[in-house]
Amino acid sequence: MRAAGDKRLRIVTVAGARPNFVKVAPISRALEARDQEVILVHTGQHYDERMSHVFFAELGMRAPDHHLQVGSGSHAAQTGKVMTSFEPLVDKLRPDVVVVVGDVNSTLACALVAAKAGPLVAHVEAGLRSRDWAMPEEVNRAATDRVSDYLLASSPDAVENLRAEGYREDQVHLVGNVMVDSLLANLDRARARPTLSGLGLEPGGYGLVTLHRPSNVDDDGAFRQLLEALGRVARRLPLVFPAHPRAQQRAERLGTPPGVRLVPPAGYLDFLALQGGARVVLTDSGGVQEETTVLGVPCLTLRETTERPITVDEGTNRVVGVAPDRIVGAVDAVLEHGVARRRPELWDGKAAERIADVIMAGAGRPSHPRPTDRAAAR
Repeated sequence: MRAAGDKRLRIVTVAGARPNFVKVAPISRALEARDQEVILVHTGQHYDERMSHVFFAELGMRAPDHHLQVGSGSHAAQTGKVMTSFEPLVDKLRPDVVVVVGDVNSTLACALVAAKAGPLVAHVEAGLRSRDWAMPEEVNRAATDRVSDYLLASSPDAVENLRAEGYREDQVHLVGNVMVDSLLANLDRARARPTLSGLGLEPGGYGLVTLHRPSNVDDDGAFRQLLEALGRVARRLPLVFPAHPRAQQRAERLGTPPGVRLVPPAGYLDFLALQGGARVVLTDSGGVQEETTVLGVPCLTLRETTERPITVDEGTNRVVGVAPDRIVGAVDAVLEHGVARRRPELWDGKAAERIADVIMAGAGRPSHPRPTDRAAAR
């Protein structure tokens, strides 16, 4: 508990999965630099050491103050485990603010608990929308925004989405992309590592693949179609595929095409190095769409929609879907013509400072009334 007379804010930051760690690290540092009490909670949604501990170490993050160790499960089970574990912690800590990031189950679960318990809720990456309600992440995004007090948007399109959904202007803040803060702070270290040479790769001499979404990986028919496309691409450009265990097992069972090299999941710095050295990246990850934009590397998104359209409008990303002919044609175009390098405004490495400014300016007053218009934003 805080000592009597301690006027610092008590701020809980929540991380549950690898993309969260990359965002929470600079936010926690910015708040601690302002002499605020920051309590880091790791929900344990990603519990494999390669998926969490190595990210803490490489990002220079201290060990979590609390680890909920919820593990895996269905969406309902995992969300429920996080809520029942986080609620008594919030009751004990009595924070002024709870900061949640991104769109994973931990994000929604902790936002719901905090909204009912009384602290202000700040959602980093608010307002991102794919319009694809078959994606669990889309439900998490919209529901988290609805119970949050501060909506911290990474791009102007996210701000426009929030305005269209009826949020008040004093809730919405354009702060930039905090994941870029971590990327720029660590890029030189990543480039200095022997990642490429250790795999026998040359810069620009390979393509990088990341696939993890259930719609792409868990359905044999869908995954077989993607493997077919990757095999055709690999005839022109060898591909490196750092695969999660689930994807690796399925790829091996279905038959990994020649020229597609499966490797274990990479740590944060190694993955940055792999992205930076790739001729093209094929992915279904939202974060990779953003990182490749900052790195100036062509990105092809193997989905029908994206919640990050700014990476298409102002970056290096193109959404190509999952049909093999479209994927192969898009790769051919990239190899032939390349892409223009563009980076959105405020993706400048200073988003965490702007986030801390918003929290410090507003968190000392009582919780905002949340939107009165509860109509679903569908």
